[in-house]
Amino acid sequence: MYSRFLKPRHGPGIVVRPLLHGDCDTVAAVFDRLSDRSRRARFNGPKPSLSEAELRQLSRVDWTHHVLVAHVDGDPRPVAIARLVREGSTAEIAFAVADEYHQRGIGSALTAELISDARAAGITEITAVVASDNPAALALLRRVLKALEIRLDGPELLIRAGILQPAR
Repeated sequence: MYSRFLKPRHGPGIVVRPLLHGDCDTVAAVFDRLSDRSRRARFNGPKPSLSEAELRQLSRVDWTHHVLVAHVDGDPRPVAIARLVREGSTAEIAFAVADEYHQRGIGSALTAELISDARAAGITEITAVVASDNPAALALLRRVLKALEIRLDGPELLIRAGILQPAR
């Protein structure tokens, strides 16, 4: 996959590129731009920092781990990251957007692009674990995935959605 330019509905244009395997600096740069509240929402609990092992895991890219990074022109640091972890024909999705870029459509655009990549790879079902007090992530997934199956599991929402394969 190559870099792509996307124009979200409400925000600046973004360049989306794949994360290179082992690019811990990019993962750390996005994490550093998240407020405590955003980190709690993304990691379903307090997360003041990432350990070296977590950075390595989050920067893993291979045939089961696909990660996209978004950049905004004029901002030297990445503004968002979205990852897909595949298990057979199912994949779990997760995403984070720097606080100053919330509500600009960047997360939706990046996640839609990741879903498109998943569809092209033959993935037919997406799952996500979302903190129950994170309505923005739930709304984003509703926009991008449409029909969701949502189950409450303690403080988390377990989400499943099928994705249609293109007609041949």
